[in-house]
Amino acid sequence: MKKLMFTWIFVLVAALCSADDNLELLIGPELIAQRISEVALQIDQDYQNEDLVVIMVMKGAVCIGADLIRHLHTPLTLEYMKASSYGQNGMTSGAVKITGLDTLDISGKHVLIVDDIFDTGKTMNGIVTQLQQKNPKSLKTLVMLLKKVPRQIIYLPDYTLFEIEDRFVVGFGLDYKEHYRGLPGIYAFINDTPPN
Repeated sequence: MKKLMFTWIFVLVAALCSADDNLELLIGPELIAQRISEVALQIDQDYQNEDLVVIMVMKGAVCIGADLIRHLHTPLTLEYMKASSYGQNGMTSGAVKITGLDTLDISGKHVLIVDDIFDTGKTMNGIVTQLQQKNPKSLKTLVMLLKKVPRQIIYLPDYTLFEIEDRFVVGFGLDYKEHYRGLPGIYAFINDTPPN
């Protein structure tokens, strides 16, 4: 009954979003939940009950980060930082802004950075480079989405939930001008045309 009710709520949300906001569903919430469970199991195996610091890159990682830590059995502490390469128009600006690193104490600790999407790789590369200067015991990265795009950066995340085509996506923490973060799945704008 609970699963049926969830399915109907999801169908209603998807229908409303598609009609009102020109969105198409790419990845549904049940598939996201399955992948989070699978990746959490892999992380538990990789760390073997060693203490882990999970750093969420806000605001986009809020959903994936929250769901991930509920599936992990590895003992952990939770931190956050802010990083953005998007301007007020909702599109990439090219300039990466990173804040919140100064308060992080990760020396000698295992660290897992959790982010929503890996596009050009500049944001994650910038984060990793700066966090390595704080002498962690190990440093790994997890992203929900990995875009299939050409990159100048060789670095790739250690854990990836999904690979997607080069689309502008929203939902499950991802936004367009701070909207759509709460959608239960991953959506793309039809014809890749966001609203004005």
